[in-house]
Amino acid sequence: MAKKEVDAISGVETTGHEWDGLKELNNPLPRWWVLTFYICIAWSIVYWVLMPAWPLVSDYTHGIRNHSQRTVVAEEVAALEAARAGNAAALVDADLQTIKSSQDLLQFAMANGRAAFGDNCAPCHGTGATGFTGYPNLNDDEWLWGGTLDDISQTIHYGIRSGHDEARTGDMLAFGRDELLDRDQIRDVASYVVSLSGGSPAEGADIANGETVFADNCAACHGEDAKGMQELGAPNLTDNIWLYGGSIETVMETITNGRGGVMPAWTGRLDEATIKSLAVYVHSLGGGQ
Repeated sequence: MAKKEVDAISGVETTGHEWDGLKELNNPLPRWWVLTFYICIAWSIVYWVLMPAWPLVSDYTHGIRNHSQRTVVAEEVAALEAARAGNAAALVDADLQTIKSSQDLLQFAMANGRAAFGDNCAPCHGTGATGFTGYPNLNDDEWLWGGTLDDISQTIHYGIRSGHDEARTGDMLAFGRDELLDRDQIRDVASYVVSLSGGSPAEGADIANGETVFADNCAACHGEDAKGMQELGAPNLTDNIWLYGGSIETVMETITNGRGGVMPAWTGRLDEATIKSLAVYVHSLGGGQ
């Protein structure tokens, strides 16, 4: 250990530590800092006594106040639910059209639906409900399964391919994987489909043959005019709105391997008032039918 000495300039004893010729002075800590340090120690002891503080093997020390933030939150949620109970009951008793026509019910439903959307729907559809690849944009007026209040409510209640007995079901077949069409037919029909909304066909594609393949294999669901069928969840192929993408490569992938996105059933997860609120809120976003 280096020998301590007194600094010739300051007259302060050194600690014996030296770096590159610089010697550390053994100055005392400021009194305000020492006082603050001791106050913090005293405060921590008081906190340990009063509040939950130390983790144990399967529990924690509760403190003499037995405070629990979980209990506080539960009490606040219960108070909020009690305050909303009247409006929520009115929503349950009213049909969707009545809610839309009642200013008070509509105002409550919109606020409740907006909050519920952020908590439950935004992870897939986005906070602004504009959707992502594979997740529909809810701001336009293009609906796979219909955009009326009742249609939206049905979809939220039971989902799409969710496994619920009343879920909406409808499958896009895997025409290539299941060897229903060969690669040339897939190229031709994909080129015909993208051409309906002004897209560029694949190189060497036979559009006329694609139209024939479409009529033989796709028109049963998408319609002879390719404008879709909401009762089957079959999209309109002429509007240049694409759930998975409208490039020729993506459309060929869709035809080859099919699509089968899933929306969960919210009945049993959310109460009826919240589902009705969501239906009203979603319907209002961008042109509910």
